[in-house]
Amino acid sequence: MIRALAAGGGLALLFGAAALLARGEPLPPLAAAPEAASLHAPHRADGRYFVPWASDDARGGFSFLRWQFSRNAYAGMARGAAPRVANDGASLARALPRGEAELTWVGHATFAVHDGDAVFLTDPHFGARALLPKRLVAPGIPLEAIPPDAFAVVSHSHYDHLDAYAVDHLPASVAWFVPMGLAEWFRERGRSNVVELDWWQSAKRGRFTITCLPSQHWSKRFEHATNETLWCAWLVDSGERRYFFAGDTGYFHGFAEYGRRFGPIDAALLPIGAYEPRWFMDFQHMDPAEALRAFRELRARTLFPMHWGTFELTDEPPDEAPRELRRQLAAERVRDDEVALLSVGETRALPSREKNSD
Repeated sequence: MIRALAAGGGLALLFGAAALLARGEPLPPLAAAPEAASLHAPHRADGRYFVPWASDDARGGFSFLRWQFSRNAYAGMARGAAPRVANDGASLARALPRGEAELTWVGHATFAVHDGDAVFLTDPHFGARALLPKRLVAPGIPLEAIPPDAFAVVSHSHYDHLDAYAVDHLPASVAWFVPMGLAEWFRERGRSNVVELDWWQSAKRGRFTITCLPSQHWSKRFEHATNETLWCAWLVDSGERRYFFAGDTGYFHGFAEYGRRFGPIDAALLPIGAYEPRWFMDFQHMDPAEALRAFRELRARTLFPMHWGTFELTDEPPDEAPRELRRQLAAERVRDDEVALLSVGETRALPSREKNSD
């Protein structure tokens, strides 16, 4: 049986298929460790994007087939989904007092971030499938609860992160911030309120500064060849709080640089799942131990784990990642209030800046 990395682009490998807001100038590099220079290096050649600090040897067709036909170390284990709590999303229609913020996990890499009078989404996915893999748990809030003046950030083109259903059914007024190469895909779907950014470029939306940052991943979709479009992380700065959304990424030295440059970060939304087998996944997906290390290097105040329990994508059970994360948290004696391990639909308020002041 074809394993479910298909949702993230593996199926495209197997089958061989395949601006309303002004864009800012790239942020200049600050003095940093020598390896940080690679984060500012050229990352496109011959019409394709690439990771300038690393080469990925494990994503080719032979390695993919090796994975498909190898023994799954988790075979026979129960394969559960993320727990879910009821949430009608009605709170998103009401402005929070200035300075207050809440995050609701919609599932997988989708959060609804409610900051004062504004709402933004990360990698909005409300569809029933990620190409082939079925959704294991319903979205945490109804799509209809998203306010028409919301905005969204998209990390890359893989089907578990860029959901055509969500793009087509969210209000047409939603503003989209996407990495290079994806804006035309949105415009072709009638979504013209889209801003396309390269790494280190920023755009403004009201009081928010939205910055596209390097990540360690890749892209493919039936409509786009391998690495024809860029992938990224996002830093969303409200002027009072900073949110870091990693999208999909392997662990790399960028986290330490972002912590040095942008820290402290109020909320780090980091992937913890879809990590086995490591020989195939380590370039593109962090495991829980690496996510915890990234959280520390980001100098973040609260970790919001994501990318688990919603779709079955890789060898480990969809609900294994939080169990492994808890083992890592206990070993490193991380405080309970530093980690918001949510159920789908659960909402968590961010601590006040005064409580967390350095």
